[in-house]
Amino acid sequence: MVQQTSIQPSAPWLRLDVDDSDWTDAEVSSLVRWYHQMLLIRRFEEKVLDLAHAGLVHGPAHASIGQEATAVGAMSVLGTGDRINGTHRAHHQVLAKLVNAQTPGGFDPLHDAFNPGMQGSVRGLMAEIMGLKSGYCGGRGGSMHMRDDASGIPGTSAIIGGNLPHAAGYALANKLLGTGNISVAFFGDGTMMAGPAYEAMNIAALYRLPVIFFAENNLYAVSTHINEQTRETRLASRGPMLGFRGIECDGMDVVAVHHAMREARRTIEEDGGPVLVEALCYRFLHQSGARPGSEFGYRTRAEEDVWKARDPLATMAARLKTMGILNASDLGTLDQRVMEAVNTAADSLTEMSGNALRIPDHLWPDPSDVDNQIRGDLSELKGERFLEIEDVPPADTRPVKFMVAASEVIARAMEQDPRIIIMGEDVHRLRGGVSGATKGALERWPERVLAMPIAENGFVGVALGAALCGLRPIVEIMFGDFCLVAADQLFNAVSKVRHMFGGGFPVPIVVRVRVSPHTGYGSQHSGDPSGLFALFPGWRIVAPTTPFDYIGLMNSALKCDDPVVVIEHVELFPSEGPVPADDRDYCVRLGKAKIVRPGSACTLLTSASMVAVASQVVEETGVDAEIIDLRSLDPTGLDWPLVEASIRKTNRVAVIEQVQRGLSLGGRLTQEIQDRVFDYLDHEILHVTGSLSAPVVSAPLNRAALGGAEKLKAALQSLTAVGG
Repeated sequence: MVQQTSIQPSAPWLRLDVDDSDWTDAEVSSLVRWYHQMLLIRRFEEKVLDLAHAGLVHGPAHASIGQEATAVGAMSVLGTGDRINGTHRAHHQVLAKLVNAQTPGGFDPLHDAFNPGMQGSVRGLMAEIMGLKSGYCGGRGGSMHMRDDASGIPGTSAIIGGNLPHAAGYALANKLLGTGNISVAFFGDGTMMAGPAYEAMNIAALYRLPVIFFAENNLYAVSTHINEQTRETRLASRGPMLGFRGIECDGMDVVAVHHAMREARRTIEEDGGPVLVEALCYRFLHQSGARPGSEFGYRTRAEEDVWKARDPLATMAARLKTMGILNASDLGTLDQRVMEAVNTAADSLTEMSGNALRIPDHLWPDPSDVDNQIRGDLSELKGERFLEIEDVPPADTRPVKFMVAASEVIARAMEQDPRIIIMGEDVHRLRGGVSGATKGALERWPERVLAMPIAENGFVGVALGAALCGLRPIVEIMFGDFCLVAADQLFNAVSKVRHMFGGGFPVPIVVRVRVSPHTGYGSQHSGDPSGLFALFPGWRIVAPTTPFDYIGLMNSALKCDDPVVVIEHVELFPSEGPVPADDRDYCVRLGKAKIVRPGSACTLLTSASMVAVASQVVEETGVDAEIIDLRSLDPTGLDWPLVEASIRKTNRVAVIEQVQRGLSLGGRLTQEIQDRVFDYLDHEILHVTGSLSAPVVSAPLNRAALGGAEKLKAALQSLTAVGG
């Protein structure tokens, strides 16, 4: 007979409530301080909305009015060394964290004025929201992208779901570096429906990371009610679903939030993380701006009134009066002190022009700085030892296969730098992952080789968070097309993070990408994403052709403070070449191309597996072509001096690629060449590349889809034709 047995999750899911006794048990000084912080948040955001109404905030103003208790209650158990992030609605969390980091012990809000650090926090955040150069990110981040690492805020993310992997990465760094700190990701109910949220929570659970996922369930994702987003509206259930504790609490009660967070932290410290906290709360206003949601028709004024009757600020003031902690005069004093701090900040950032407020011209960022800090200047590599194979006597070399070189250099780098970790799918098995690159690391440091679930977007985001907090991750992407799965983190986050947060900090991530167009894996496993990465100038791109170059370029990538993607062509894996017999520590310069074959008839610009194709075709045709292996492919960091010198000599040039036309670099390089050396060209610039089609399974069709020898021969014939 069929039997049904109820199955329970392995982790607890609970509701935490408090009563009057918990308020009575709380320290009086803490209650006053929490109320003061909530009041500061409320008055600060009201001022921001006033400034926005006056046209002085360029962009959205996602106010958290009504949700102050969640931020203050959460921060009550965090220290400056604990790191947080948030989403597009994060003024309240960021302001509380900033001010707390500057607040001295024993600060009495009733009697003590804001010190310069506290006042500077209020002004700095307001300036950032207004887009001014004195803001924490120089005005680049505004309301939705806020960072101050010294206060424990590595950066908020405006992409829904994007911040949870980062917080898991902070926690990974905390765990591996032994800091004893925790991290917190703040997000809303809408974020809970996003794929990266689950990927991050699952990875955090898998590695028991010390992170709290804090869901502010304010019932609405813009105008979409929680009942319209999910069948199971109790969001704390997602924790037990993935094997870790879920705690629901009243987000309108600061003491309840405090106890929920205290329990979450205790759980992490005693049993490991993560923990999911769901705080039930309500935003009093619409998604952005000062109007209530009822004016937009997706909820009623009656519903808003029910929640406003539970206003955490008003109810706490009434409770503190009832408890005899504060009287009306005290409440007025606190409000006055908060308003002084807020108005002082606003007054320092504005001036009157006639009857209107304006921003003084000297407070704006300099437009000429707009491209600064997209990436660094490579000064971190100045002390490194750079080699080319020609610098090494042949007697001091030995032949090594391409992927053996990869395994050896990665293992050697990990020996020298304990901050390097490896993340990816199957990197912990198969004798060194699917390509063998992690073999040496596995043999010596298996604890630093972290297997990841099939969740590229999630684990790339975790790597970014870890990189922002002291680790230097190597991320393996199994196939080039999988970069599209991770596109949000690779391109919305990693490539932009330094610039949008004002720069001045490293983003040391190396992403290894396997490219295999001739293996018959078809259209979703065979692509070369180099052209995709080139769209985002925060990335450096290298494509090593020889084992020697792989070692040198990987060492440079691992010592670089910019994100670097290493393109690994499967066609090169069996190849063998000379490397120094006893040296895996040298570097090859990023942005340094190499003349593989000197010539005078034309210049061929190529890289990776197409270098051998170009060499073979030139030998077969007898064309005296100069072949340049670009090695570094990012257009901003290309070796333009070498390229220009060659074209000035030959007066003819072709860009040679294997990839499908839509993902090629050639169009951008062609335009750049024309802009730089047009007067030296005696022939149109030719571009050899694949067809419009992605690679396919059928062998003859696949050959037709890719750039190759026959297409190059035709280009050479045209390029060197008499009178051409």
